[in-house]
Amino acid sequence: MRKPNPYGYYYGKEADQYTFYRLPKALFTNTRFKSLSDGAKILYGLMLDRMGLSVKNGWIDNQNRVYIIFTLEDVQNHMNCKHDKAIKIFTELDTIKGVGLIERVKQGQGKPAIIYVRKFFDTL
Repeated sequence: MRKPNPYGYYYGKEADQYTFYRLPKALFTNTRFKSLSDGAKILYGLMLDRMGLSVKNGWIDNQNRVYIIFTLEDVQNHMNCKHDKAIKIFTELDTIKGVGLIERVKQGQGKPAIIYVRKFFDTL
């Protein structure tokens, strides 16, 4: 006996009613990013999305660069993971130990780091 499926179908323009996160194809096709875990790729997409909110809030530094605030706790909540995994996927994206897609700048004791989300393509 077949179990009934509780999920309905999309009809007409219903598919346009939701907000989606976008993940750049380059994260999956460019050899530079092949070593990234799926979690790091998803986190990068979440951070790209967060930049829209930063622009609305005027979070732009004196060099006209958009930055975000995305704490370790935010990563744990959005990715449904524990502390160690959140650090690992942050590190994969980092400019110091990772592929360089994010740059974290510490602000001082008790304040969250500012994160610059870097472009995933060469601009040269």
